[in-house]
Amino acid sequence: MLAVGSFRLRWREGCGGRKGSHRREGGKKDELKLSKEEADRAGIALEELKAQSLVDTVTVTATIRANQDRTARIAPRVEGRVVSVSANLGDAVRAGQALATLDSMAVGEASSALSQARSASRVAEADFKRAASLQAEEIISQKDYLRAKAENEKASAALRAAEDHLRLLGIPSNASGGVASVFPLTSPLAGTVIEKKAVVGGLAGPQDGLFVVADLSKLWIEASLAETQLAKVRVGAKATVTVAAYPDEAFPGRVTYVASILDKDTRSIPARIEVDNADGRLKLEMFATATIESAAAQAAPKRDVITVPDQSIVLMQGQPTVFVFENGAYEQRAIEAGERLGNRTVVKSGLSAGEQVVSAGTYALKARVLKSQIGDTH
Repeated sequence: MLAVGSFRLRWREGCGGRKGSHRREGGKKDELKLSKEEADRAGIALEELKAQSLVDTVTVTATIRANQDRTARIAPRVEGRVVSVSANLGDAVRAGQALATLDSMAVGEASSALSQARSASRVAEADFKRAASLQAEEIISQKDYLRAKAENEKASAALRAAEDHLRLLGIPSNASGGVASVFPLTSPLAGTVIEKKAVVGGLAGPQDGLFVVADLSKLWIEASLAETQLAKVRVGAKATVTVAAYPDEAFPGRVTYVASILDKDTRSIPARIEVDNADGRLKLEMFATATIESAAAQAAPKRDVITVPDQSIVLMQGQPTVFVFENGAYEQRAIEAGERLGNRTVVKSGLSAGEQVVSAGTYALKARVLKSQIGDTH
């Protein structure tokens, strides 16, 4: 346990709005009297300390990516020219919704072949029905009946082949009542358009991804583990993710993947955490900090610790120090700082649960301490 600093800064509210001054009490303590207005201007805020359970964790930096299991790269199956675009970046789209319309010669030829196959099938079916009726009355020979039956089966097979050809081009066979070369490019899943390359008049083929649609309700937090951290991280481990945009909030998640191969260039192991993002606040490519519960955390007993906001700690003569509000005054208290947890720091010694520390305005107090010390030297 580090010894608590012997120097105490006493700050009490003065009477009648008098400005701050300092004096010695019995030659042992300095005291600053401040008006309420001065305290408000200093932006002083307090936080009551509470013991919190802490488990062994691994903290890594990470980047937010789209969930590749919920992402679709959308390209036409056949070359065509873009005639219209109905989706833009950031649009929420439904499964099956048309994103663009293309005109393709190959689709036109396949549609024409399907139309011809349908006509031939109708004729062959009618001939077969007539032959079956005549054969039942023994008007035609068995040979003529079998020929009509074979022609009907051949026409039916040709029709199925024409339908399959159009379907393989990405066009439902029932969508073409006649000959048509224009077809919609649709989204296979519900999500958000995160990439768009479609331009009216542009040519596009199977190798050209015109859109990328991603379901952003679940995201991947991609991190890299050092070799020394690998033994502590397991698939299924609980994790919390923090980002600069929401410094006071942690997003819960779980480790879903730890790579089996070490990156020889970075000497690190890729890992992935999956988090819910139903409200859409987390954005792709944000930098994040991930805190992962270690593999030994389940077996190890949890320990209670005291933590303070990072902004509560200042250096006084090279010693980490906080200001504690006690008996109407602010006491300068030396502490032993431990590991960081997000935007907070564990305090190994120097503070107790139930005490009130200055969580904002600490630097204003430090400045007044230094000013009073300078004044004492003159």
